[in-house]
Amino acid sequence: MKPHILPEFPYGAVYFRKTNPPRADWERDYAVAREDGMNIFRHWFMWNAIEQAPGVFEWDEYDKQLDLAAKNGMKTIIAEMSTIVPEWAYRKFAHARFTRADGTKINSHMQVSCAIGGVPGLCWDNDDYRSAAENFITELAKHYKGHPGLGGYDIWNECNYQADVCYCSATRQKFREWLQKKYGSPKAVSEAWHRYGFASWEDVTPPAAPGPYPDSMDWQQFRLDIAYGYMRRRAEIIRGIDPDCAIVAHGIAGSLTLMADKGGDDWRAANEVEIYGMTWGSSRHGDESWKQFHAIDLVRASSRGKPFWHAESYAGPLWLQSQVVGKPRNEGRIPSPADARYWNFVSLMGGATGIMYLRWRPLLDGDLFGAFGPYALDGGRTDRSKAVSESCKWITAAEHQKLFASGPVKGEIGILYVPESQHFTYGLRRSIEPYAKSLQGAYQGFFDRNIQADWVHIDDIKGWDLLYLPYPVMLSSKTIAALKDWVAQGGTLIAEGCPAYFGDGLHVGERQPGYGMDELFGVKESYAEFTPDLLGDLTLTVAGDRIWGGEYLQCYEPTTGEAIGWYDGLPLPKGVAPVAAVDNHYGKGRTRLIGTMPGYGYAVHGGAEGNYRAPDRAETSFFEGALAFTGKKQRIRVSDTRIAVRLHEGKGARGMDGGAKGTDGGTYLWIANPKAQAIPVKIEVNGNYAGINTVLGPEALWKDNSLTVTVPERYVIIYELK
Repeated sequence: MKPHILPEFPYGAVYFRKTNPPRADWERDYAVAREDGMNIFRHWFMWNAIEQAPGVFEWDEYDKQLDLAAKNGMKTIIAEMSTIVPEWAYRKFAHARFTRADGTKINSHMQVSCAIGGVPGLCWDNDDYRSAAENFITELAKHYKGHPGLGGYDIWNECNYQADVCYCSATRQKFREWLQKKYGSPKAVSEAWHRYGFASWEDVTPPAAPGPYPDSMDWQQFRLDIAYGYMRRRAEIIRGIDPDCAIVAHGIAGSLTLMADKGGDDWRAANEVEIYGMTWGSSRHGDESWKQFHAIDLVRASSRGKPFWHAESYAGPLWLQSQVVGKPRNEGRIPSPADARYWNFVSLMGGATGIMYLRWRPLLDGDLFGAFGPYALDGGRTDRSKAVSESCKWITAAEHQKLFASGPVKGEIGILYVPESQHFTYGLRRSIEPYAKSLQGAYQGFFDRNIQADWVHIDDIKGWDLLYLPYPVMLSSKTIAALKDWVAQGGTLIAEGCPAYFGDGLHVGERQPGYGMDELFGVKESYAEFTPDLLGDLTLTVAGDRIWGGEYLQCYEPTTGEAIGWYDGLPLPKGVAPVAAVDNHYGKGRTRLIGTMPGYGYAVHGGAEGNYRAPDRAETSFFEGALAFTGKKQRIRVSDTRIAVRLHEGKGARGMDGGAKGTDGGTYLWIANPKAQAIPVKIEVNGNYAGINTVLGPEALWKDNSLTVTVPERYVIIYELK
């Protein structure tokens, strides 16, 4: 982050998208935005709107945006939209049109988020076309270098790509070059893929559809590598011209749900920029309390200590999109002022250090007319914009910046993100949903009990002492080695069922759990079922807690481990014991293996906010048991689980490296009430604090490390712990 370029806390919105808003309103809108506290705008600098003929650049309307920013003491993020292509380019580079597996070419059509033609763009794998696109980016950076209204460049809007492209001849050639570096020869590819008879590189073709085969895994990995390589190239061009501007990007918090098919890898995207962020709105995803928290936590984890923003937040209605039709009014479809404020502060609870709205005022054209913006169609103020302004002025006030020098403390448990598990699930099931539900359900289970679970990439496990591994059906040898070494050094691993059933080459291990995981968990498989359609009511008891499973199951015979869980009433072959969970010691560490997918079971049975139907006879405490397994004491306990609580500590904590009480930012307790009613609550904090200062919200009673307060409806309150 370039502190001399950007505001201390960026707060603003996306404003100009060529045809919207009308030019006559620009001067007034900027003045209103600045008066209401905003300090930054992002605009879509669309290639087709600027280079309307080859080599002829029309900058005037965009120049005006930066001039108005400078005049009003604001900064501009230039959203570089080389993906919205001039119509002449579709003719000149017709060979670069995106191509589907069946050979269908994709022609120019309208972009719903700006009501402009020129999408989905053309394929960068074609060198001549890529050169033209890079020339536009070069001219863009040269033109605005040093402008007083410039803050930085957003180099990829909602980092992801179309699932079914590209299969053009240039992409096929790039794929062959990628394979040559990995395998060396067509024969080696033939052996690895079990597609025999590749006599030359020209015979090697990408798979037309996903499958549980090596060619599909390679194709998915290639698409990721080349897409993020091009992202890096865009950053390099801009940095080479203007090293003082900030380089940012934002995704859609999609690593769990669309990495394998659409490339939404937040870790890879954040790695290429100085500031990362997300588009997220409850109207599309649902307003259950855990959902926004899980998304902002995902972006925080993937940013690996870098600043991150809620780069596109919602504060206006969404009318006819397929994701919202049929949803109730109170799921964010028609946001209230309280909604806009609440969503802001939830992102701050997750550690966000900047907020922008998806629109400042709504579009007047296309499918997304009237959507998202806090201001009215004509740019006038609304009750929502007044709430936004109040939040903005509070958040950006100089006296509150100490608050943002602190950030969320390191989680009590980490939920492991292992990319190959998702790649394989997409190939085997032609869907990512089973994998995503297992990870999200595990997060939800911890969240519903106010246990902070952080997302942890498999590459980042060093420094963690307790990890939960969901849906580990396919693991690479590299991942297996890393996990075994981590446990041997003293880590505690809790894993869901069928770990490493498939390994390198996507082979099923002849001994299960596969590829040395039997040794790690101290078990051998006695029975297995891959029958997700039959396991919707699978229950089991683990360490005394009765829970739901689902998707797949394994039964075990302990070897060095100890049985601590059993399936309930499962029809099994004669002689097979219904052992469902086993604890084991391995090196200096410990493991717990559960033979099915508790995360998936929790997700599909609703969780605390989805009319969760606990198995008969007991309400699950399985997720608290994960901490008890290691002897950890829960950091925060809350008398009413509808309330969400987070602890923030000094500067170091923002990077999830633990932080230190008493450093620059101080220690803060954030308390969120997502409900439309005030809720009285008692919160016990594990620590030794002398008292509290009220930062935001009502006064509270503090006694013996416990806080008692009534949290107003749809509200976030903050206390400093002394």
